[in-house]
Amino acid sequence: MRIRNSFLWGIFAVLVAGFVLAFVVLGDIIHRFSPAAPAPASTAALPAASSTPSPTFTETLAPSPSPTPGPSGRIVFVCQVFAQQERDQICIMNADGSAFRQLTFDDYAENYYPSFFPDGNSVVYSSNRTGSYELYELSLVTGERIQLTHGIGEVNAPEISPDGSLIVFADNLGQFSRIWLMDRDGSDPRQLYGRSGADSLDPTWSPDGTQILCASGAGTDKQLFTIKPDGTGLKPIDTGFRTRGRTDWSPDGAMIASYAGSPWAWGMYIMNADGTDLHRLQVGGVALAPAFSPDSRWVAFTGYLDHPGEPDGCEIYVMQLKDSRTTRLTYNGYCDWQPRWGH
Repeated sequence: MRIRNSFLWGIFAVLVAGFVLAFVVLGDIIHRFSPAAPAPASTAALPAASSTPSPTFTETLAPSPSPTPGPSGRIVFVCQVFAQQERDQICIMNADGSAFRQLTFDDYAENYYPSFFPDGNSVVYSSNRTGSYELYELSLVTGERIQLTHGIGEVNAPEISPDGSLIVFADNLGQFSRIWLMDRDGSDPRQLYGRSGADSLDPTWSPDGTQILCASGAGTDKQLFTIKPDGTGLKPIDTGFRTRGRTDWSPDGAMIASYAGSPWAWGMYIMNADGTDLHRLQVGGVALAPAFSPDSRWVAFTGYLDHPGEPDGCEIYVMQLKDSRTTRLTYNGYCDWQPRWGH
């Protein structure tokens, strides 16, 4: 009985082994005669024109526009301060209208025509605090005030040369105003230019210090002239433009700004330094007394844009030249005027 069982298990093992062998052989036959799967294509081995790749789409975002920098530096100007002293004083603020402060506190004096020294540490201006108009330097660092002129006439509109060595100003010594020069400390005052029967006023320096721009003429018919600091080279800017005064020369040397027009119709004008490309700056209202920013991209001006026709309604505004964007800087409830820009 044990022999028979062993015999049967042997036959079963042989049969199982046979089935396994047959299955292996059959799989090999199928593998040999089945079509081979294509090998992955090698892009390097294919000619460039053998296939057309599908396009790849990449989203390209437009660059965000860089914000336009606002005006920088400081602006010194005349502030009437009617509510406090009923006198014109000198004030200063940042070019964005912040950090406003009053610089002079003369209860019974008029203070006009401020402008910066090139280093930005002092301002020069005209005041009648002694009874006649004299020029003064006021330190913005120490607050010290120094009188620069002494009895040479009614003087105003001072401006310091780019190198800080000379001061040009207007002097009404007699019937008509003339252009004068003196050293930075007030010494050696001398007449530079004047015309018989005409006023010469509101001088300003070219940025390289080689020329002085001024307005000269009778009454309201004043033409722009340039002259060298040694008194030679007088040259009219012959455009037919007639200014009311208060001009400025852009720090990059390329442009001149001024204003013209009858009262309450004043407008600002800009031109190339040789007088070409004269055009009016559009600010939407009465505007006068332009002053360039240190980077030559903006002008500050006196405007009656928000209070047209009101004598005490003038405010200080700035305008970006490239797009005429205009911003009001002062909201003091009295007249702010005669701005000059500095560092």
